[in-house]
Amino acid sequence: AQYGPCSLRRMSVMEALELLDQLVDESDPDVDFPNSFHAFQTAEGIRRAHPDKDWFHLVGLLHDLGKVLVFFGEPQ
Repeated sequence: AQYGPCSLRRMSVMEALELLDQLVDESDPDVDFPNSFHAFQTAEGIRRAHPDKDWFHLVGLLHDLGKVLVFFGEPQ
């Protein structure tokens, strides 16, 4: 009910990936590259392993997007 109406902010997937680049992920605090790089790296790895599953490539790209909620007061 709280997040369904998208009343906090509207953004494209690319904007959300760029916003994640500002986040220091508690699960990977020592990583020296942006979170968006991780998303593209994951999607590309899945594409190589499963070239026939387009939906799976997309899941790899989007898998961390929920972390943008940190910028709206939610814990990691």
